[in-house]
Amino acid sequence: MTATRRLSISQARRAALAAQGFHRDRPVGRVDRRHLRRAFDDMGIIQIDSVNVLVRSQELPIFARLGPHDRSLIPAATGRGEIFEYWVHEASHVPASQHRLLRWRMSQPHAWKGVNRIGSERPDLVTRVLSIIGSDGAMTAGELSPRKTPKGEWWDWDSAKAALEFLFWKGEVAATRRTSDFARLYDLPERVLPASALEAPAADEDDARRELVVQAVRHLGVGTLHDIADYHRQRLTDIRPHVASLVRSGDVVEVSVDGWSQSAYALPNLYIPQTVDARALLSPFDPVVWFRDRDERLFDLHYRIEIYTPAAKRRYGYYVLPFLLGDRIVGRFDLKADRARQTLLVQASWVEAAYDIPMRRQEIARAATEELQMMAEWLGLGEIEVVARGSLAAEMRAASG
Repeated sequence: MTATRRLSISQARRAALAAQGFHRDRPVGRVDRRHLRRAFDDMGIIQIDSVNVLVRSQELPIFARLGPHDRSLIPAATGRGEIFEYWVHEASHVPASQHRLLRWRMSQPHAWKGVNRIGSERPDLVTRVLSIIGSDGAMTAGELSPRKTPKGEWWDWDSAKAALEFLFWKGEVAATRRTSDFARLYDLPERVLPASALEAPAADEDDARRELVVQAVRHLGVGTLHDIADYHRQRLTDIRPHVASLVRSGDVVEVSVDGWSQSAYALPNLYIPQTVDARALLSPFDPVVWFRDRDERLFDLHYRIEIYTPAAKRRYGYYVLPFLLGDRIVGRFDLKADRARQTLLVQASWVEAAYDIPMRRQEIARAATEELQMMAEWLGLGEIEVVARGSLAAEMRAASG
């Protein structure tokens, strides 16, 4: 029997960051579609979120890895049919080549009972909505307004929206996003995705789950069963036998990580760089930090989104981004784009307790200020304003001058 490989937490952290592309320097010069493809190859998927207090969240993982870039990169890739939207890790951008791995999910019931109900109780409505999309072209749920017939109104907005969601889940319509307000534009798949993606033979459920497990392990670098299941939002009971089979075949290896109570898994050729010299503000939905239990195991970071927490009960702020420096998360910043004043507001600045020493505080403040200046320029914001709130605010105010 082969001995289980043992990793220190530092090795696991460096492996995880390298798997996500943080072992590489950001591109110098123009960032183009080749760089975007490389970022998708590292991450696999990008979670979509509509909150726009700073910038749409799906733009931040690209900025974290590639730096300033043309903000039309993702919409252009969607327009070319290189990526599409589907429910993977929540709503996500996914490479079109992955469509064949998701068709089994399209055959499953939707998680929302109301969406399933519209399919079983109102098939006439579903068929009519699909016909309208086919004849009238891409439209939002709001544009699919109630129609009048001699017998009266035969659907309301909620049922039309549910029908669209049912069709979207089933893969019978696809979606892009309208630039002006980020609303979903529903259309026929053949008008959104390339024929090569739609005509590729579908993987059956077992094969698809197995391949998604391998992909998750690659994107994680090293991860527990829970980490692997979370990446593509699979159930633990569904992936467990596939992980065991992959270990038996040697496609995945079991490893142990110091301080982790559960076994972890990696690819046989796991890459662990000697150092990771990263600097990035991470979206709350970046794959590096989107699974909160993993944050604590990997970075000793207790991180929660406080958007829906009443203001008086928030600890760190409304839209807080962890700050990655080297291979550690050393701080967090509550950020807001004040577009009317063309100002990037740093509403709170925090240093993590482990790095709360004078020399590190100054180093962190300088590095964070450089990153914020680059972000402000990318977003077309001329000024940075640091509010005097948080354990690192004084150093940040001094560094931003």
